Amino acid sequence: MKILVTGGAGFIGANFVYYMLEKHPEDDIVCLDALTYAGNLETLEKALKNSKFKFVRGDIADRATVNELFAAEKFDVVVNFAAESHVDRSILNPEIFLVTNVLGTQVLLDAAKEYGAARYHQVSTDEVYGDLPLDRPDLFFTEETPIHTSSPYSASKAAADLLTLAYYRTYNLPVTISRCSNNYGPYHFPEKLIPLMIANALNDKPLPVYGEGKNVRDWLYVTDHCRAIDLIIRGGKVGEVYNIGGHNEKANIDVVKLILKELGKGEELITYVTDRKGHDMRYAIDPTKIHNELGWLPETSFDTGIKQTVKWYLDNRTWWENIISGEYMDYYKKMYEGR
Repeated sequence: MKILVTGGAGFIGANFVYYMLEKHPEDDIVCLDALTYAGNLETLEKALKNSKFKFVRGDIADRATVNELFAAEKFDVVVNFAAESHVDRSILNPEIFLVTNVLGTQVLLDAAKEYGAARYHQVSTDEVYGDLPLDRPDLFFTEETPIHTSSPYSASKAAADLLTLAYYRTYNLPVTISRCSNNYGPYHFPEKLIPLMIANALNDKPLPVYGEGKNVRDWLYVTDHCRAIDLIIRGGKVGEVYNIGGHNEKANIDVVKLILKELGKGEELITYVTDRKGHDMRYAIDPTKIHNELGWLPETSFDTGIKQTVKWYLDNRTWWENIISGEYMDYYKKMYEGR
């Protein structure tokens, strides 16, 4: 198969690229990424040496670029990871989230329809469901849970999901959608909770924790997520939504304390800051559907995954230090300038 991976220079997209190159060496992978602040071509350095991988710089909302790429490559499968994804940034500037997450999705859907892709897969988030109360541990998000968004980010992702399903119903485009819980693992951009805490702790800087740190997230190791998407694009039912959850619910403060323990740092580094506007209290996913239909279950416990993640950041300091310094933005020029 020839697979388009949009947003493949980002965290989950890059991990998916590496997963697919290893798991399915017979497939060709093309990555389309605009290399905005969260896209890091340095992340794909090893993939760029693989003859089955090709990188194209471009914006999914740029219809001319997208159509030209689809016409040239004739993709069998499209997996759309490309998205503005940081909630705090969406609160400050909602417009860029609508352009990329909604209009960009529409451009991709149109191209998939026009050029006959056999499968279009939309990577979404459990945040489209809103949140769950902390005092009801018996409640979980299922695929039937009504959409109830809390931020411009989650609203833009919900809109993209609805648009994707509309293209299935209106145009019979073969689509699937996955909604995942919080991912963690290698190549996670250091503005998100886990990599930010690791980087700050290693530099003995304050660890900012929203509110009292009681917000609960269901943590999913990124490789487990990649495996689930691979199963969906190959065997998932067209027109269906699949929830992907890690069965690893943790309060934010407990995650932070575990990271400090792994690094041998003291809890005096923790600094409580004003809570985020509209901050969701608890996310928890019921992945029964994907387990029953495709046999998927998460394989990585949080205790194992967080150890692996901390070790990766210790072993790859240059990668995240380049991001913090801003030098990673120059990598594209180094790779492609003058070619």
